[in-house]
Amino acid sequence: MTTQLDRVVLIGVAGDSGCGKSTFLRRLTDLFGEEFMTVICLDDYHSLDRKQRKEQAITALNPKANNFDLMYEQIKALKEGQAINKPIYNHETGEIDPPERVEPNKVIVIEGLHPLYDERVRSLLDFSVYLDISDEVKINWKIQRDMAERGHRYEDVLAAINSRRPDFTAYIEPQKEFADVVIQILPTQLLKEDKENKILRVRLVQRDGVEGFEPVYLFDEGSTIDWRPCGRKLTCAYPGIKLFYGPDSYYGHDVSVLEVDGQFDNLEEMIYIESHLSNTSTKFYGEMTELMLKHPDYPGSNNGSGLFQVLVGLKMRSTYERLTAKPGQVAAKV
Repeated sequence: MTTQLDRVVLIGVAGDSGCGKSTFLRRLTDLFGEEFMTVICLDDYHSLDRKQRKEQAITALNPKANNFDLMYEQIKALKEGQAINKPIYNHETGEIDPPERVEPNKVIVIEGLHPLYDERVRSLLDFSVYLDISDEVKINWKIQRDMAERGHRYEDVLAAINSRRPDFTAYIEPQKEFADVVIQILPTQLLKEDKENKILRVRLVQRDGVEGFEPVYLFDEGSTIDWRPCGRKLTCAYPGIKLFYGPDSYYGHDVSVLEVDGQFDNLEEMIYIESHLSNTSTKFYGEMTELMLKHPDYPGSNNGSGLFQVLVGLKMRSTYERLTAKPGQVAAKV
């Protein structure tokens, strides 16, 4: 199968560590099937191991610690239907292990810190998403995780975060400009204080004018809409749920923004939200809700992050079908 592909579709998933890439990839597997999708972790293209990075006082976020020439050559080869011998970065030992053979597949997903950093690699992508967690949420999440689960001291957690900040700001964050869609995770605006960030405001920033991509909209395309859906058809505990849709500008690009602030109490009632969304790229009424109900335990399933991960996954499936459809034929279901 992998040696006779008419078209390899290449997807980029960018973002810092701990931003939800792993959860998003699990949702993509639901849509494409494990046998038809291969994930390439771009950490495998680290040119310096952990010891060397420490000796040179640079982080893995720094381009100097990564081999972008090899990354481009091998990703390009996969897209052209050729097998590669990909290096392996061992996260446990911090060393670079012997390479493994990777065959091309129907869908190749490259994920990590730098999918959109190198212009050559970026030009190969058929669709891209950047997962963006605000500093406030990221810090609170990491403090809660590292202190509660790993026994780290508060001061040490903050020091680790701050040591990465310059390279994140310089090399990772600017990639947002090039993504087709950005999922932003922000503090809620429904409460004056939510120190633990248990309630989130999540925005889906959809770039206008992307070939073959139709932004998801709420009620009326192009309008500006605030909607509080709580009531008989949608159960909402305090402080409720608020949805927003409207046009905006992002890094100089025209975008359409869909926003969810708050939590869903009953995922089965998501069908009510789905019925008011258009351009979702679902194959049948209720598919979006069905996909969310499939994994209610996934992080973010009760808020906008899970909802938007599903919607972006549906858009990626639509991109795959559009690019692989034979002339005059309807794209086959994946």
